Amino acid sequence: MGSTLASSAPATVMRIGTSNSSQSNSQSNNCSNQNSNVAPSSAAFNPLIGIPSDKSGNNTNVALSRVQLDTSLAFRRRSVCTFDQPGVVMTKLPQVGLPARGKSYIVKKLQRYLTWLQYDTKVFNVGNRRRIASKGDNMNGTSHSHAFFDPKNSAAKTIRDELALESLEELIAWLKKGGRVGIHDATNSSRERRQLLLKRLESEPNCRVLFVESICTDPVVLAHNISMKLSSPDYKSMDEQQARADFKKRLENYERAYQTLDEEDEEEGIQYCKLINVGKKVIAYNIQGYLAGQCIFYLMNFNLSPRCIWLTRHGESVDNIVGKIGGDASLSTRGRRYGECLSRFINFQRQENEKTRRLEVEAGMAMSPQREKTVAVWTSMLTRTKETVEQFDPKVYDIKHIRFLNEIYAGICEGLSYAQIEQLYPEEFEARRVNKLFYRYPGMGGESYLDVIQRLNPLIIELERMTSDLLIVTHRVVLRIVLGYLMDVDRAKMPEMDVPLHTLYCVEPKPHGTVVRRFKWVEEQDWFVEDPLPEK
Repeated sequence: MGSTLASSAPATVMRIGTSNSSQSNSQSNNCSNQNSNVAPSSAAFNPLIGIPSDKSGNNTNVALSRVQLDTSLAFRRRSVCTFDQPGVVMTKLPQVGLPARGKSYIVKKLQRYLTWLQYDTKVFNVGNRRRIASKGDNMNGTSHSHAFFDPKNSAAKTIRDELALESLEELIAWLKKGGRVGIHDATNSSRERRQLLLKRLESEPNCRVLFVESICTDPVVLAHNISMKLSSPDYKSMDEQQARADFKKRLENYERAYQTLDEEDEEEGIQYCKLINVGKKVIAYNIQGYLAGQCIFYLMNFNLSPRCIWLTRHGESVDNIVGKIGGDASLSTRGRRYGECLSRFINFQRQENEKTRRLEVEAGMAMSPQREKTVAVWTSMLTRTKETVEQFDPKVYDIKHIRFLNEIYAGICEGLSYAQIEQLYPEEFEARRVNKLFYRYPGMGGESYLDVIQRLNPLIIELERMTSDLLIVTHRVVLRIVLGYLMDVDRAKMPEMDVPLHTLYCVEPKPHGTVVRRFKWVEEQDWFVEDPLPEK
């Protein structure tokens, strides 16, 4: 993989030289060697920041000899985190577009994705600030009615611009405290407003701006977005008919002043991306830097197709019984029974979903065309996941075995139990306990959670692109990371997620969020029973 992993750590953290591991699952070899000086073998390794230190805890810089490359500790000194080449450059993403065009949907998706990649990302919503500022004040058009958005209402326009700048100031202050990506969630639909933002940002060094405009011409999607908008805080005290009439007039006011991003904006040398009908068409201009490119590539793979993403660990393996980690063990008898039941249950769910989808299409309720009928099944390259899906008919299911889905590689700890690791490598055991997210297993090819996140990045993009239902059969660490993305789990909590064997998750991406259901395999019934997730 050619991309680097962003860090939430301060910009003063330096990268340590990488090793030349030949293991296919080593994720650090693509990083450039920014500093070839590392500590001698007698130095202790600080697992929290990836910098060797002496026994007193001071960072050391001593030349690494060739002989040390053959030691497991040398491989351990690979960087735990890297910065994309803009280095300490901060990124601001102002949104552009009319109301009800899916800006908030895009914002939430981008925030989730960038946070999952370990970029500290925060959304600054101007509408929320406006609602707070206008409480109890209905003078001069400052209420939530359509009059407040009339371009001829100069007093209201001044207030709207002030609120946008206040939100921008809050965003800039947050970036200066260590944030990496700030998203300015507002319409910013006039060229004058965009120039106002750019003028303020000119005085900020190391700040790149990428405008993201959302355009929607699909009448079905637009009608759905408007219905969603009527349930927003602006209209919670109105009846539906009154709210719809007011919002229609608000749209007309915005349309009168709306100026799309075009050649005139290009003369300013800005970066921008226009997303049309949620990714069906994407126009990008003057994109610079790794992070902006990642955002564009992610946006290009959006779709609103209704689909179910099923996720589970493999069935119980013989190594699970004795508590060993890693390896390439086969399933136990119990694990094979789980695989057989899984194939029957997914087949049943597939048929039920097809019935529901046909009814939606017939009723004109579908937001997208008929989805692909083929259900994809993805497993890792390891034996225990392949054996779990042996009962799936390849004529019905598109089965693929993908190396990205392999379990985290535990280096010299492969094939050991946690009790054995604690006994043989007590310092490693403690380092992992202190910070599981950053900890990298020692030995050639040993991985950390951050390595696996980077390894799974292309798979996440493919998840967003797919329109068919999907079953992923993988392993504990990979399941935590993928569920962490889909459920927007805090990165500190993600490595501790409880994902037991013989548990099946169903994730349904929706325009308003993600619906997650959990099913437990009841061995006595040889069937799955829904097990509600606790509320956040």
